[in-house]
Amino acid sequence: MKKVLFLSFALLICFSCKQGNKSNYFRQKASSSDGKTLLVDKRGLSLSYGLIKTIHGTITVKFFPKKAPKSVQRFLTLVQTGFYDGLSFHRAIKNFVIQSGDPTNSGFGGSGVKLKQEFNNSPHIKGTLALARDKDPDSADSQFYIALSTLPHLNGKYTVIGQVTKGLSILDKITKGDKIISFTYNPNPY
Repeated sequence: MKKVLFLSFALLICFSCKQGNKSNYFRQKASSSDGKTLLVDKRGLSLSYGLIKTIHGTITVKFFPKKAPKSVQRFLTLVQTGFYDGLSFHRAIKNFVIQSGDPTNSGFGGSGVKLKQEFNNSPHIKGTLALARDKDPDSADSQFYIALSTLPHLNGKYTVIGQVTKGLSILDKITKGDKIISFTYNPNPY
């Protein structure tokens, strides 16, 4: 009888896990006000990841939910709603950054929600994912950039929210006007 109960319980858990969808998992794991419920590795990078699909290939990014909890939470909300899908890289400067997240493609647009800065000690190295802003430290919104090289002069001045973990070579192929085909979030570790 105990074996039957145990097997029934195990099957119920397995079935429930397979039936769950990304949005429910996202709400359970990443929507807390502190953003610290995402599981992280010893470097502080999330085990979950985002995929930026471009015409040049797919870029995998992981996030720093403990270093920038509110910014990561807001960013993942935008990713989950499809905000970045179809947007252009409106800025692409060799050996500096590629930048997107502006629906007006002017460099001045955004989602309309300003974020308080969460500057942290993550260095700007090739593949660093950070939030763009204007002169006001609390002006970051939906625009993000990815560093194309080591940029120590930006350290501590922008909110770093993640790091490219796969597809670094694709970054150098992106040019101004290239579009993000899709930006998706996968809550499961790879």
